[in-house]
Amino acid sequence: MSEQHPRIKREKKTIDKMAHIYCKAHHGTKGDKLCPDCTEFLEYAFMRLDKCPFQEEKSTCGKCLVHCYQPQMREKAKVIMRYSGPRMLLHSPGLALHHVFDGRKKPLTLKELKEKKAKKSS
Repeated sequence: MSEQHPRIKREKKTIDKMAHIYCKAHHGTKGDKLCPDCTEFLEYAFMRLDKCPFQEEKSTCGKCLVHCYQPQMREKAKVIMRYSGPRMLLHSPGLALHHVFDGRKKPLTLKELKEKKAKKSS
């Protein structure tokens, strides 16, 4: 894949920060370290973001109409985000506000995305 869109880079920073907040509180990790379970989740989330068909048109994953996470990873994401989301305002207010604004974006369907790309290339 070519250069990542800033939207995807920001989404990766957000999920990384959330995973660290959660892991520190629930698994007792220190500094920049994550436990093996949270590391596995974060690597999976990054891989899914790399493959996201929406890229710059992306809403937040929770609002997306195409659910690309495996069910158990989706549940992990919900648990991590429910805990870390409110705490993001203290730890990283800029990312938290961007995430809120991105979540207000209307999610596109794959059909709408293809139509939008077709109009741009015309």
